[in-house]
Amino acid sequence: MRAHGVNLRIYSLWGGSGAFRGIPVTRFNKWRLLTLVWMIPYESWRRPEVLRQVLHGLFTRRAPSWLNFWENMLGAGFACLFAREFRKQPPQLVHAAWGGAPATAAWLLWRLDGHRYSAAAHAYDIYEHGGDWWLREKLEHAAFIHTSTEMGRRSLLELGLGEERVVCIRRGLDRLPTFKALRSARAPINLICVARLVEKKGLDHQLRIYAALKAARVPFAARIVGEGPLRPELEKLAGRLGVAAEVTFTGHLPQHEVWTQLAWADVLLHTGVIAPSGDRDGLPNVIPEAMSVGVLVVTSPTAATTEAITMGVTGLVAPVDEADVWVSALRRLSNDDAFAEKLRAAARTWVEENFNAHKNAERVLGRFQQAIAAPQP
Repeated sequence: MRAHGVNLRIYSLWGGSGAFRGIPVTRFNKWRLLTLVWMIPYESWRRPEVLRQVLHGLFTRRAPSWLNFWENMLGAGFACLFAREFRKQPPQLVHAAWGGAPATAAWLLWRLDGHRYSAAAHAYDIYEHGGDWWLREKLEHAAFIHTSTEMGRRSLLELGLGEERVVCIRRGLDRLPTFKALRSARAPINLICVARLVEKKGLDHQLRIYAALKAARVPFAARIVGEGPLRPELEKLAGRLGVAAEVTFTGHLPQHEVWTQLAWADVLLHTGVIAPSGDRDGLPNVIPEAMSVGVLVVTSPTAATTEAITMGVTGLVAPVDEADVWVSALRRLSNDDAFAEKLRAAARTWVEENFNAHKNAERVLGRFQQAIAAPQP
């Protein structure tokens, strides 16, 4: 963005370091929330209609979860505490990177002082417990709404948001990695999964797939990269299924080590499901990352993974509860070099065309520029 003359001010509502790629990051010190004792009355005196709207929302709807309630309250607190700073240094556009707390902050800054804003909404914002508490209201007046999957775009359109304002722009890679050669002898076949160990990743299904592979006498070695609350339960399940010797739980690894694991792997497995809360993946970054380096991909059809993985073209797709289908797919990928090479080449082409960070950032920048140039509503 800076290469295009954009002056960015970055605010982190939760966590983060003091800089991002050389740009200072203003972190929200939560102790400042104590000053809301006098800042809420001050901002309410300035814009009483905003307070009335917020109170009306609080008393006429129920938050889908306590987490989402407090996310929205965090965004509201940020808007109230930073409103004076934004008035002194008014931005041409405020962009909220997520539909939760950041979108709440951007929406209220617009309500308080008319700061033009845009927002993003991703799978967590749209689907977890039926979606964010105030999502439609927060996005209704945004200059544009960014999401990273066509699945997300369709869901946002179903909320009644204007079709011309909802745009799918994917994430991307800063640079394409070296495309590795297909391993000539894929027995045992090296399998990898990179995921948080949570319900929506369907890792209990994945362990049953490994057990089915073992029962079918398909030699394999598997590594599950990631950490999460389900790890103890999954490790016990691996033991009960008799695959503990073949499956390694590596825990969380830094990004450069994840690339090392992808260099080892022949196939990435993604067994995503819809969690009981409604949460699901969009298109996890690791799928295009694996495609870019030459790792074959087998995925469940849940969520937006099939926007990248077309059955028999860029990878393989199989239902998580049909382990025999996964066994057949992985057996073929271990034996059929011509088929594997065809999938790998098409997958790399998809990444080149759809997952270039620089091209996609330019598309987002174009939307920023359009929003700034448009007449203020």
